[in-house]
Amino acid sequence: MPRPKTLSDKDVLDAALAIVHRNGPEALTFASLSERCGLSPATLVQRFRNMAGIKQAALLHAWDSLDEKTASLAASVPRTPVGAVELLVGLSGDYGGIEAYAEGLLVLREDLRDPALRARGAAWKAALSKALDDCFSETSAAPAEIGLIMATQWQGALLWWSFDPRQSLQGFVEDHLNRFVSVVIPS
Repeated sequence: MPRPKTLSDKDVLDAALAIVHRNGPEALTFASLSERCGLSPATLVQRFRNMAGIKQAALLHAWDSLDEKTASLAASVPRTPVGAVELLVGLSGDYGGIEAYAEGLLVLREDLRDPALRARGAAWKAALSKALDDCFSETSAAPAEIGLIMATQWQGALLWWSFDPRQSLQGFVEDHLNRFVSVVIPS
């Protein structure tokens, strides 16, 4: 009979993500994860086989969380351009400060290297674009594929904010996207 798990896989993956987000993907080792979560390196190997397996499982877990957050926010905002801005401002809250944003770019590098993670990114792009499109569904002046266009604008706003983070990230994103909406859909 197998021993009961003292720590769930979700908790282990949360610990792995904390290491990755705080110190970058290269900092995730059996030793660092063992220290963070309290399980022995041998137990971690038994559960996840190797470091590549842990890293991929942790990043897939992060995509699951982002999918859930996106769906939850999309369901809670009004189906209006203002709601689209609210959705993206809500998604911007997880980036934290400039250092956290910079470390997040290293995580993005890992997503781009792994075909399974890249596919999750493509699926999220489609889901986010659709959620944003839905916010503009009653706006006849909205261009085709406004959701993807706005998501792209949002990603650019995140990058531009990182070079000059004097304003809060959420405030910068909100201001930037409100200006974007006013240009795309004039009053």
